[in-house]
Amino acid sequence: MHTALMVVLLVTSVILILSVLLQSSKSDGLSGSIAGGAEQLFGKKKSNGYDAILAKITIVVSAIYIVVALVIVAIFN
Repeated sequence: MHTALMVVLLVTSVILILSVLLQSSKSDGLSGSIAGGAEQLFGKKKSNGYDAILAKITIVVSAIYIVVALVIVAIFN
């Protein structure tokens, strides 16, 4: 049981890391304030489908990760 939960925790952590790293950034940072500030006014559109899917995957996998981690702590301590 412990090994199975640890494997689930490992798989969810890898998926969570990948889904966060694959998401595009929401802001331009310092370069956006210097050069590309007008893009916000005119609505530079990103692909909503890909970003939305990655955001949903991140939310679901993070919830699974938290639940599995709490179950491991509750059962084995």
